Formats: sequence, structure tokens, C-alpha cells
Amino acid sequence: MSGTGRTGDGRGRLGSMLSGLAVAVGCVLFLGGFAWAAVVYKPYTVPTESMTPTVHAGDRVLAERIDGSEVRRGDVVVFTDSAWGDMPMVKRVVGVGGDTIACCDRGRLTINGKAVEEPYLQGKDPASTDSFTADVPQGQLFLLGDERRSSLDSRVHLNDSGQGSVPRDAVRARVDAIAWPMDGMVERPEAFASLPGGVSSPGPLRLQLAAVVTGVVLILAGSAYGPIAARSARRARERTTNGAR
Repeated sequence: MSGTGRTGDGRGRLGSMLSGLAVAVGCVLFLGGFAWAAVVYKPYTVPTESMTPTVHAGDRVLAERIDGSEVRRGDVVVFTDSAWGDMPMVKRVVGVGGDTIACCDRGRLTINGKAVEEPYLQGKDPASTDSFTADVPQGQLFLLGDERRSSLDSRVHLNDSGQGSVPRDAVRARVDAIAWPMDGMVERPEAFASLPGGVSSPGPLRLQLAAVVTGVVLILAGSAYGPIAARSARRARERTTNGAR
């Protein structure tokens, strides 16, 4: 008997095998994508409006678990530092060890004397409401909120040791996307790309989502094959019966 014959419900054996394979592969991709994301990412709820308009208070973000050594300028990070209240906070990295951060050159932040554009700031607000200069020690990060009028960030701690910076190992994760509301990926600012070290690469979230979506499509397609094939076979039998009368 041919391996491409028909089963009792009208489905071809090859079609049945392929539909089963599609469902199996779909399940692997669907569950694997979720499992991979759970290992790489951790959800956080943003506690304040200090990162407006990038993220707002109450937003749920997906942050990639990373080592502090992977942080680059422009990254939005989740960190915990005892000098800042020893609770998870979300800020943007604007300076790394060896940088001199200053404000303001015509309302713009300067890094090592070079003015940088910050399109993520609220409206046309200046880079800071106060003038300041800070030298970032090696192994440290200088962090600011995108809402510069109200953010309690490195500027508040300028008189602390490290001039407001925090150790790299205080970083727990890097924000990659806003999960709720679904505002999409948090882009890396182009202004920091020309500085030494460049900007960080996005995490694997897009690939994980593609795996999940592909898995869903395969599961639905494989599951739909049986009913569709059975209906087609039934209609073919009816046409044959009607034609023989």
C-alpha cells in the first residue's frame, strides 16, 4: 500500500504526517521562545515618571539580564545602589568611566567636551535645569533620567564619592522593550554611536517573538489541516455520488 494513501477520514497519510510535524515543530518554537525569553529577560514596573517620555510610571518593561561590563552610553538600565535607596531604579547611562560630563552647552549635555543631541528628552527641555560638571571614575556609570526637570539622578549625588556615579556591578538589566502598554523596542540613541565604545546591540527579543509567532502559525496550520482535508474529501465523495446518479 502506498505511503501516500488516504486514511479513513479522508486525509492523505503524507498530509497527516506533515500536519503532525508542523504542530510538533510549532510547539517547540512556541514553548522554546517563551522559555528562552524567560531566561534572558526579566519584567520590571517603572516606579516614577523620571524616564518620561521614553517610559512612564507604571509601564511594564522587559529588561535583558546583563553584566555591568556590557553597559554602553545611551542604555536604559535597571540598577540597585544603597546610596540611591537600595531599590531597583531605571535611568539612562550618559557617561562611563573616564568621561567628563558637563551641562550645559546651549542647553545640551557634553561628554568629554562634545555636545550630544538627546532626542528622547521631554519636549525641548534643556539637558539639565542646573549646570554641573562631573568626572566619572573608572568602573562607574553616570546616570540621568529623561525627564530632567524632576528626575532624582546622578546630579543629586554630585557631592557623594564618585560624583554621582554608580558601580557597573550595580546594574541588574538593560531595558529592551516596553511590554505594557505595547510601545515596542527602546532604541539606542544615535548620538552616542560616534563616541568610543559605541552603543550596545539589541537583545534577542525580536528573534524570540519571531519564534513564538512562527510556532503559533505552525500549530494553527497543522491543526487546521485535518478538518479541511476531511471536508474536501467529503465534498469530493458527494460530487462523485451525485455524478453517478
